[in-house]
Amino acid sequence: MRHYPTESPARTLAGTDVALVGLFAATDREFGAKLDVLAALVRAYGGRVVSRHVQRRGVSHGGAAKMVLPFSRRTLLSPGKAREVAQACRAAGVGAAVFVNPLTEHQRAVLGEMFGCVMISSEDLSIPGP
Repeated sequence: MRHYPTESPARTLAGTDVALVGLFAATDREFGAKLDVLAALVRAYGGRVVSRHVQRRGVSHGGAAKMVLPFSRRTLLSPGKAREVAQACRAAGVGAAVFVNPLTEHQRAVLGEMFGCVMISSEDLSIPGP
């Protein structure tokens, strides 16, 4: 199974249960609003948001300079959070996980195997036309 969209997001998301995922800095007070915007975009493509998962990056272990960096180059998230989200996605039978953050092809492949669904980044989506 391919874990990155081979079709347009409209075909991939239409009628699909979707999990939203995001890595945010601890100082980002707008993370809820950012997930709301992404949820509206997923709904515009015909997807159904069934869960939201947030990883907050604190200021400990390296300070503010590391807050914009991913926890892992393989999964973007911390290992524990990646396992938690994977378990939730598999239990809910989601067809796609949409990340607020950009994903590399390697991250898409690793996360797709873990989560058992297609990985989409918010960068893959645009406001759908009429």
